[in-house]
Amino acid sequence: MKILTQTLALGACAALTLACGAPAMAQDHAHHGHAAHGHAHADFQSGRFHVRVDGLEGGPDIILIPGLSSSPEVWDGLTEQLKGRYRVHRIHVQGFAGAPAMDNAQGETPAPVAAPVAEDIARYIAEQGLDKPAVIGHSMGGTMAMMLAARHPDSVGKLMVVDMIPFMGAMFGAPGTTAESVIPTADMIYRGMRSAAPEVYQAQAAQAVTGMIATESLRAGPLQDVATSDQAVSSAAYRELIVTDLRPELGRITAPTRVLYVKFNDPRMTPEITDGIYRASFANLPSATLIRIDDSAHFIMLDQPARFAAEVEAFLAAE
Repeated sequence: MKILTQTLALGACAALTLACGAPAMAQDHAHHGHAAHGHAHADFQSGRFHVRVDGLEGGPDIILIPGLSSSPEVWDGLTEQLKGRYRVHRIHVQGFAGAPAMDNAQGETPAPVAAPVAEDIARYIAEQGLDKPAVIGHSMGGTMAMMLAARHPDSVGKLMVVDMIPFMGAMFGAPGTTAESVIPTADMIYRGMRSAAPEVYQAQAAQAVTGMIATESLRAGPLQDVATSDQAVSSAAYRELIVTDLRPELGRITAPTRVLYVKFNDPRMTPEITDGIYRASFANLPSATLIRIDDSAHFIMLDQPARFAAEVEAFLAAE
């Protein structure tokens, strides 16, 4: 069963790989227009990300972190629901979804993206005077949220991880795979992503996003995000996800934690197998509440917006 689980999960992650390495195209486009959304950018200097701020001035703070090659606009629906009662800070990672790479630009050797972004989010919280904000991260954003909560536990009031496990590399090897042992596989995937021809990326990305968003009418935005992301930044960030094992750090998290997840996108991966993987993955944080969302693909906020919003409301209301 363990070998089957690893093999099937690898297929799910392979689909994500294909979706997340699309090359940079036009760096500015209407989909990400500032004026169209009326949001403000926080007065914060960082070459790692910029922040869109919406909502109630002086209200409780919520930080939303999108995933690999994703835009803050995946949170549009949730932001609309919350902004009358909260101040919402949406992270836009440099190099993703039309944003210039800046300090996330990559040389010949892949450099970390998630870890330095998480460190700068901790600095953002401190410099902006945010009082223990709730932090919600999707996919790679979930990884950054876990890094933030584990490495700066006093900075985070509540933590929600959306469809992400603390060691994705476990799905790329045999049982017992470690962050060190998976490096050759991660390097191979990185080289393939970074060197792929643009047209190959586009075709694979379109196919993969189809699998990650069940709601056909909502795929266009995420497809455009992938197509306008920097190929080198996305490739390096994906490699970093594979070789980053946060399981030993979970015990440092003091914030109340909820994890929303979906069944892995393979008909042989039953809900029970998926539940088992998540329970094992978060064993070092036994206080975490794990909640499976059915009838949804990877982008839960798009496929099940009402259920997702209800879970977020319950998360924010809980003591």
